[in-house]
Amino acid sequence: MRPSGRGMLQVAVDETRRSSALNAPIKARVEALSFYYGSYLALKDLNMEIREKQVTALIGPSGCGKTTLLRCFNRMHDLTPGTRYEGQIMLLPEDMNLVERGVDPIEVRMRIGMVFQKPNPFPKSVFENVAYGLRIRGVRSHIRIEEEVEKALRASALWDEVKDRLSNSALSLSGGQQQRLCIARALATSPEMVLFDEPTSALDPIATARIEELITALREQVTVLIVTHNMQQAARVSDYTAFMYLGSLVEFDETSKIFTNPGQKATEDYITGRYG
Repeated sequence: MRPSGRGMLQVAVDETRRSSALNAPIKARVEALSFYYGSYLALKDLNMEIREKQVTALIGPSGCGKTTLLRCFNRMHDLTPGTRYEGQIMLLPEDMNLVERGVDPIEVRMRIGMVFQKPNPFPKSVFENVAYGLRIRGVRSHIRIEEEVEKALRASALWDEVKDRLSNSALSLSGGQQQRLCIARALATSPEMVLFDEPTSALDPIATARIEELITALREQVTVLIVTHNMQQAARVSDYTAFMYLGSLVEFDETSKIFTNPGQKATEDYITGRYG
């Protein structure tokens, strides 16, 4: 470990959790991935592995490509004209290339949920927000929908707060509750991965702590990929961390190593506040 006087973040890692992270199978593999907005090269030949049922954090200064990479995983860029992928993101174990033209982006988004920076509940009831994805998937049984909605709300630590007002508008909830509702909505379709794009940046410290606890608990169910500008948050919730700069992947390793003994000087300069 490098001397604490150099300003490195201290990361307390449970050894059982660390062993689990090291032994976890690979869920997705990014291979020679480049991404273009028109002629602009936003991501440059990225290679990394995402471990199953672990939390991987993407860190780096604004404009480095974190969110751009995150949105590649569920094909959100398809909604923007003139974008182009090169390389591949392989979803295992079936070796499906998520960015291949012939792959249905709607199916990708069902399998890989996303929670955005700002809570974005639909202008519907709490119940219908969570049931939405199930209905899109063709679930017609009201009993099953009720069961899955309750399951998702429990998984997002929101059930006890909303069980008596499921018919109320989701917009009546607090900001933190709305974000947990969006997490429940993402979980309802039993995704294999959930993407978080700075999910606590618009929340107060108490709501932030609840979301962080929830993300930590979610590794029991799904694979998590999170973009955050908050390095303390990355150190608290993630098992692996990727440091990005100017569209390139500078370093990728266990979170404990990235924050206490980075292999690249650029990584150390960023996490010690020398730039960013």
